[in-house]
Amino acid sequence: MNKGSSTITNLTYGGRIYRLIERLYPICRSITGDGIRKTLHIFQDFIPLVIHEIETGTKVFDWTVPDEWNISDAWIKNSKGEKVIDFNDSNLHVLNYSIPVDKKVSLGELKEHLYTLPDQPDLIPYRTSYYQEKWGFCMSHNKLKTLQDEIYHVKVDSTLEEGSLSYGELFIKGKSNDEVLISCHICHPSLANDNLSGVSVALHLAKALLNEELRYSYRFLFIPGTIGSITWLARNEDKLGNIRYGLVLSCLGDSGSLTFKKSRSGDREIDKIGSLIMNSREDEGASVREFLPYGYDERQYCSPGINLPVGCLTRTPFGEFPEYHTSADNPGFMSEESLEDSLQALKEFITCFEGNQTYMNKKPKCEPNLGKRGLYDSTGGRARTSESRMALLWILNQADGSHSLVDIARKSGIDFDIVRKAAEDLRGAGLLEERPENDKRSI
Repeated sequence: MNKGSSTITNLTYGGRIYRLIERLYPICRSITGDGIRKTLHIFQDFIPLVIHEIETGTKVFDWTVPDEWNISDAWIKNSKGEKVIDFNDSNLHVLNYSIPVDKKVSLGELKEHLYTLPDQPDLIPYRTSYYQEKWGFCMSHNKLKTLQDEIYHVKVDSTLEEGSLSYGELFIKGKSNDEVLISCHICHPSLANDNLSGVSVALHLAKALLNEELRYSYRFLFIPGTIGSITWLARNEDKLGNIRYGLVLSCLGDSGSLTFKKSRSGDREIDKIGSLIMNSREDEGASVREFLPYGYDERQYCSPGINLPVGCLTRTPFGEFPEYHTSADNPGFMSEESLEDSLQALKEFITCFEGNQTYMNKKPKCEPNLGKRGLYDSTGGRARTSESRMALLWILNQADGSHSLVDIARKSGIDFDIVRKAAEDLRGAGLLEERPENDKRSI
């Protein structure tokens, strides 16, 4: 893997994204606790992130913000006092949210608290127990097979007590109050593709947008999975009506092709944009999947009482690569090239968000005379018509107030940038008018 120069100023975007993942990877994160806070404070080195703290016990729809979990050390020692498992070697060695324990146990009792992957015997699994109090350790199955029948001393130096749930939020104000929501989960310890890739790509996208003049406002959420999105939604129902588009980001660093998962409705403008971009990358193996009420936080944003236009962008979807939720999901599993390509794909989404309009043809009775407006080649009779000229004709034919520019690009097969430029030319010539904003609530 080419990781680029050691000088940050010479790094590609992929290299910068990768370096941030390397910085975040050693931190033990969970759905609450100091690991999340440390991570969010690092983000503040890059963007003006606001950190929110929601108290334990806060009711959020059908859920309650849980007690805060923190851990300082954990190990298993054999009868000789040798550490056979050490939390300092891997955050994954401890069952995430494990309650404190300090006791001596037999091998039989110890095995009741051990988690392995018999089918992947060299790897450490990632396991959690957020909402059921228990203690436990994770290890490779090959390591388990070496344990002798003796007494073991187990210790988990953790706390589970009243505190708060932390999440980060960045709001970038655009010309419109309408918003684009970008969300990613930050609760996984030492898992690189799932989901430090999504986190780091999102952060670099946010940093880039801070310097842009934007049509829409953009809201970035860095939240613990499930409980974080539920908490944000419960506290911000008054903002949901402004969300025009949304994306959940995860698994953006592996070598797989891009995958877009549609929103619950399946026919919102975000779904059309996702399909358009994936189709443009069809030769790279990019694909579109229908909505499934399982996965990441899109299932919260798309719950029936919320039903936001939110899709999910990944490379290889969760659970479909063997490294998923194991110690093999480390920075070496990803590539700078994939990370940079994922960021580029997101920029293509932004281009569509910012440029997508729905127009009315002001002269809909037959084709208007484009030649006298300088929009048409004066030489007729050619066997082939350029894409730019065809884009003009497609827009004029479809601009009846019910087709967006994304609709027209999909139907015509013409690149969105060409369609958008043609629409600008037609509007400049007085042939198009934008559909009133209050007619766009269905997107």
